[in-house]
Amino acid sequence: MTKRGCEECSRIAEGSAVFSPLSEDMSRNFYILAGTLALLALISAGMSLAPSSLQPGLSANGSLGRTVALFLLLFGLAAALAGVMSRLFEQVDRRNEEARRVAQRKRRGPRG
Repeated sequence: MTKRGCEECSRIAEGSAVFSPLSEDMSRNFYILAGTLALLALISAGMSLAPSSLQPGLSANGSLGRTVALFLLLFGLAAALAGVMSRLFEQVDRRNEEARRVAQRKRRGPRG
C-alpha cells in the first residue's frame, strides 16, 4: 500500500477524514482532460495556419482546422470548469463534515 493510502486509512480509523477516493481524483481527471484538449486545439490551430503546400490533401483555406480547434478549445474549457466545480463541491462537503464533527464534540462535552 502506498504512503498516501496508509495515511488515509489511519485518518479513517481515527474518524478524522471522509473517505471518498473517487471524488478526489475526479477533478484531477477533469484538469488532465482539459489540458489534453487545449493541447490538441493548439495543434489543430497551428496546422490550420500552415501553408497548404505543406499539407497535401487537406482543404486549402483551413476552415475545418480552425473549426476543430475552436470546438476542442470549448470542450477543454468546459472540462476545466467541471474540474473547478467538482473541487469546489468537494471542499464544501469536507468543511461541512468538519463543522458537523466539531459541533458533535461540543455537544458531548469534555468526556469525549
